Amino acid sequence: MADGAAGPCRADGGWRAWSAAGLLIAALTLPAAALSVQALATSLRPSLWLAAVLAPDPADPVQLRVHFVTMPRIAASILCGAALALAGVIFQQVLRNPLAAPSTLGVSAGAKLALVSTTLWAPGLFVFGRETVALAGGGAALAVVLALTWRKSFAPVAVVLAGLVLGLYCGAAAAALVLFEEHTLVGLFIWGSGSLSLQGWAVVSTLATQLAVTAVLLVPILRPLSVLSLEEAGARSVGVSLHGTRLAALTLAVALTAFVVSGVGVIGFVGLVAPALARLAGARRLRDRLLLAPLLGAGLLWSTDQLVQRAGEAIGGLLPTGAVTALFGSPLLLWLLPRLRVAAPLPVVDPGTTPHRRRAEPLLVGLTIALVVAFVGSLLLGRTPSGAWALAGSDDLAALLPWRAPRALAALCAGAMLAAAGVILQRTTRNPMASPEVLGVGAGAALGLVVVVFAVAVAGHGLQLAGAAGGAFAVLGLIVLLGRRSGFGPERVLLAGIAIGALLDALVGVVTAGGDPRSLMILNWMSGSTYQVDGPQAAWCAGGAILLIGAVALCSRWLDLMPLGDPASAALGLDLARVRLILLGLAAGATAAATLLVGPLTFVGLTAPHLAVRLGLQRALSQLAGAVLAGALVMVTADWLGRMAAFPWQMPAGLIATLIGGPALIWLLARR
Repeated sequence: MADGAAGPCRADGGWRAWSAAGLLIAALTLPAAALSVQALATSLRPSLWLAAVLAPDPADPVQLRVHFVTMPRIAASILCGAALALAGVIFQQVLRNPLAAPSTLGVSAGAKLALVSTTLWAPGLFVFGRETVALAGGGAALAVVLALTWRKSFAPVAVVLAGLVLGLYCGAAAAALVLFEEHTLVGLFIWGSGSLSLQGWAVVSTLATQLAVTAVLLVPILRPLSVLSLEEAGARSVGVSLHGTRLAALTLAVALTAFVVSGVGVIGFVGLVAPALARLAGARRLRDRLLLAPLLGAGLLWSTDQLVQRAGEAIGGLLPTGAVTALFGSPLLLWLLPRLRVAAPLPVVDPGTTPHRRRAEPLLVGLTIALVVAFVGSLLLGRTPSGAWALAGSDDLAALLPWRAPRALAALCAGAMLAAAGVILQRTTRNPMASPEVLGVGAGAALGLVVVVFAVAVAGHGLQLAGAAGGAFAVLGLIVLLGRRSGFGPERVLLAGIAIGALLDALVGVVTAGGDPRSLMILNWMSGSTYQVDGPQAAWCAGGAILLIGAVALCSRWLDLMPLGDPASAALGLDLARVRLILLGLAAGATAAATLLVGPLTFVGLTAPHLAVRLGLQRALSQLAGAVLAGALVMVTADWLGRMAAFPWQMPAGLIATLIGGPALIWLLARR
């Protein structure tokens, strides 16, 4: 029987679903309504509420604020929550994937990147409307995700993994553009975080019209959409046009997402949480989910926004509602992950294997020469105050070295340590897509640093490193715990890491949104800046990198054996618990030290080990050496480009490395 078919049993189930969902809706909307009424009562007498909403007195600023700010924000939270929830239901139905949502498919991030880039380079396109630009960006992102996963028959985990990774890259690209044109895009950056602060009813009326039109267009394809829950052959047997129905439904879902992004920015995870709540309430039929999920999404975002406003008042700053919703969505993603059906486990593969074995010595010598040339070139080649390119002479070099050398050395050490951590993680987890950035280890280091900076009045570098290392190690421990339950399945481990990273990024965003002066330092550091590195700090980084990478090299035998699997490794004499603890401790320390220098997101920890493998470096020690040299080369080049590409302005090395490593990560996803 199709998903939308009726029957006594299903009718009873639908009634139970509505009863349970009614309780959930009440649990979400009643507190939100109470908080909204309480906010109105503190600013305006109840007798004036109706007048303030319908026809405010132009001479009363409080009534004007209620009419043009308070009520539009409430209405926008309700409409955006309903639209994202409806989009999530459609995505999940078409892709038969309970983790599909605007945020997990990269659609929201793609729409935001399209708006940012259009604002910079093609503002004339806005004559067609912001919604059209956002729709094009979101549609392009979804097309990339589907193109990456069509060979895997749109397997649920593969689709979500590709979407989350593409979302990370689009977010980094948008952040790079914002930093490049800070004065032009600062307002867009605040809006892009998902701010529901509105000035008037224009956005609300537009969203209401768009949501109503989309709902009307959804009605004709409701029955064919219900049949998509069947297998391919079953759907064709009842005369459903699979491709036409999928295209129409996906277009509507992308449009709903684009409408929200163009109106208020990126709101994360509501499209995942609301459909999941509808399913948990017992809604099995598509018709029930299409009605229940928008109500739940509206209540969820309304209540979240009211809580965000109270929290903002308490800390004296503005909190982005869109970022805070990740605090709800990430734990739900972790909870749903063990319940996600995977068609077949991936085989355990040694991440160091390659069909072409080559001698390591010539390759390592070549990488070393390239690194030396890049490092020396970054010190000598630059721009004069007039913008002309010039090589520094002996007289100029003495003045320039104190500025250039510490930054270049810090970038080199950070790239080397991230690459070493990537080799450890890929071999220890037997997962070729593992890295400090993808598994959320960098985000854990960021949160540890934030806790130290805000908890201690004067936190030195030693204490900052300890906090970052503690956060990184805690994330790695949680990854190991979750991975052990799933037999270290590569896809589940990656999704768990990405979900943890999103949760920790949201926590960091909440902590740093209060306007505290220390937040500026944290935000500057998170972009991957080496601006403030001086000579002593660079020397400290070099010493730490030598010690950590040397310790990893001493563990090369363990790294050779770990990809064989736990039974084989134990049979060959490894104490798995002790070995894993030591290796993950080294990975955490290297990630923490590197993250302090170049921020939590560079993708060097993923791409450098793979580059070494592609060069033919199979054994653990040779792969480690090649990855360390490649990672250092990438970061030195990124730091130099960050200093020179937009001279006299500078771009963070971490963001430049992200823009380099992101396409490589997408290419790896397409191959694997």
